[in-house]
Amino acid sequence: MKKKRLGYLSLIMLVAVFAVCAASCGTRAEDLSFNTEYQAVFVDNGQVFFGKLERGGSGHPLLRDVYYIGRQASPDGKEVKNILLKRGAEWHAPDFMYLTASHIAMIEPVSPISRVAELIKDLKTQQTVQTPTK
Repeated sequence: MKKKRLGYLSLIMLVAVFAVCAASCGTRAEDLSFNTEYQAVFVDNGQVFFGKLERGGSGHPLLRDVYYIGRQASPDGKEVKNILLKRGAEWHAPDFMYLTASHIAMIEPVSPISRVAELIKDLKTQQTVQTPTK
């Protein structure tokens, strides 16, 4: 009799643990939001992308208006500096990118008064000046 009761109790506990895990583990922050225009997305391979994040809590968040850090050598080749580049100049000219959530290490807001925000603003101004209006 005690073994039977113990078996039922174990089964109830197992179902309760499964229910709690399913409720909490399966929950994603679909409404992940930031109060800044741009976010910094740190990927597990060391790359950082700056852009406008959509569907942040999904399995494949979407990043629009994407920028990343590149390296530029001086004309004499003696100095290399980091520069901010707009994604889209590549051969396939992507205007957005989907990320794999399991490879995202961290997401942070980009402050509107940060150096990154200033560089993005400068690049947008340069792009507007270079693009002829119709």
